[in-house]
Amino acid sequence: MTTQTTSTAVVRLTAVVRGRVQGVGYRYWAHHAAHPLGLTGGYVRNQTDGSVEVQAEAADRSPLERLLAELGQGPSTAHVESVEAVWEESVPPRFSGGALEVR
Repeated sequence: MTTQTTSTAVVRLTAVVRGRVQGVGYRYWAHHAAHPLGLTGGYVRNQTDGSVEVQAEAADRSPLERLLAELGQGPSTAHVESVEAVWEESVPPRFSGGALEVR
């Protein structure tokens, strides 16, 4: 069974990636990894505790699940120890533009 969303509702993923993920190109790698997935928008940014936060939206959960799997791998220069994910279903969109903005 698939869940259908309207054009005014999206699925949102907020992920916090921990490990050696700052100073290794992780944010730019995440931006490029997300590009072909059909997201409706989001951001990736460093946090003061050394983690990287990613928030992304899509019309359905499938591309976000693929993004989450990619985030757990990271670029070869990183060492991902853990990824915490929070899902929000059928929420109003916060982003537009289709790409993860590097902040």
